[in-house]
Amino acid sequence: MKRRPALLAAGAVSTLVVAGLVASTYPASAATAGCSVTYTVQSQWSGGFTGNISITNLGSPVPSWTLTFDFPDPNQRVSQGWSATWSQSGARVSAASLGWNGSLGTGGSTAIGFVGSWSGTNTVPASFALNGTTCTGAITSPSAGPPTTTPPTTAPPTTPPPSTPPPAGAAPALRVSGNRLVTAAGATYRLLGVNRASGEFACVQGKGMWDSGPVDQASVDAMKTWNIRAVRIPLNEDCWLGLSGTPSGATYQQAVKDYVNLLVANGINPILDLHWTHGSYTGNISACADVNATCQKPMPSRQYTPRFWTGVANAFKGNDAVLFDLFNEPYPDAANNWSDMSAAWRCLRDGGTCTGIGYEVAGMQDLVDAVRATGAGNVLLVAGLTWTNDLTQWLTYKPTDPRGNIVASWHSYNFNACVTEPCWNSQLAPVAAQVPVHAGEIGQDTCAHDYLDRVMTWLDSQRIGYTAWTWNPWGCSGGNVLIQDYDGTPTSTYGEGYRAHLLTVTP
Repeated sequence: MKRRPALLAAGAVSTLVVAGLVASTYPASAATAGCSVTYTVQSQWSGGFTGNISITNLGSPVPSWTLTFDFPDPNQRVSQGWSATWSQSGARVSAASLGWNGSLGTGGSTAIGFVGSWSGTNTVPASFALNGTTCTGAITSPSAGPPTTTPPTTAPPTTPPPSTPPPAGAAPALRVSGNRLVTAAGATYRLLGVNRASGEFACVQGKGMWDSGPVDQASVDAMKTWNIRAVRIPLNEDCWLGLSGTPSGATYQQAVKDYVNLLVANGINPILDLHWTHGSYTGNISACADVNATCQKPMPSRQYTPRFWTGVANAFKGNDAVLFDLFNEPYPDAANNWSDMSAAWRCLRDGGTCTGIGYEVAGMQDLVDAVRATGAGNVLLVAGLTWTNDLTQWLTYKPTDPRGNIVASWHSYNFNACVTEPCWNSQLAPVAAQVPVHAGEIGQDTCAHDYLDRVMTWLDSQRIGYTAWTWNPWGCSGGNVLIQDYDGTPTSTYGEGYRAHLLTVTP
């Protein structure tokens, strides 16, 4: 429910702390300057590396900052970076603060990072400067003379927050093991990323494929600067099957295949989500009378949706880096006005004739069976009720999968019913203890990120992945919009907050 308009280290980790563990005192009126920096080569491989830099302002508060340093070797280059605006001219590298991390009080710290290239020797820079002041760990004052020193109360950090960009090479094949998604090697893997909307309305609203926005290498590179590891792609049943609109049928299918293949090649796992489906709905709440797939229906139809998933599964079977989200946001409980929750859960799993829905429903078991009949073993995401914010009986009504490759899908916005930590602990945590859970959509209907921060903090504590709504430059006045442009410029402050979190969270 929303409102629309691993890198393998090839060498030892190197760390340089440019700081003296000394704090200095001055009269309150004196303007002071000073800083300390920790530079860490976190991962290194042939020709490339990731660098992380922790900055601490020891002087007077600054409203913004620019960090500068020189690479010792001319072959050392910054390829892409995060949490700052990066530039390089010759050996000189500059990293300028962003709106959300520019203000640093006395003792305030921030962390930035980059992916770089090198050949010959990947030597650590010898010196750093913040707003022109060399970072030595001491404080200087233009008016107070030589500083006096006192023992520090808090030492500058010696390691930056963890931040690992998407792995080099193709996205990992994934499977379910217990209550975790794991790679082929058995390593736990969380899907952390964004929704890239518009495939759900491409053919039925006359807006062209992908809302006429780019899905090329440059747009994927922009995602990678946010540390995006997964992209959920909403799709349209009519467009895929060629039932209505344009582009549709083979043209639509090829566009989806091309984008999926590009993401996988760049180390990003695509999640294909069936968002809009066929079938007229005129019942309780969110009525969608158009028989065509122009809006969110309460449940998929048995007439068309198994055929959709047969086609998608045949297109991507054998590529287990691709996940299938079987149906976006079911609400058969709203269709029967919440009069019989057991019947709503049975409708979700078994389909058939469901109260308040005028067409024959395809249940989640129908869709699991359709995918598995093709021989596809891809991981399947299965939603709950109430626009998939309710997982209270998900375990009881979980469909049967001969591959055992099912993940519970959950959505969370600040206007949903279950929006507090006690609710998540009582309703979501028991499911996550038994099966993997993925929060396919998270967000809030304002341009702030306070609710987003709360839900991400809780999901991180449970090791649950999430994909935020949405990587589209639609303007943030109604909330839930992460970017200002497809270059990846974040919206203020919703996008800024989400990007900052992705760049420091561990997968």
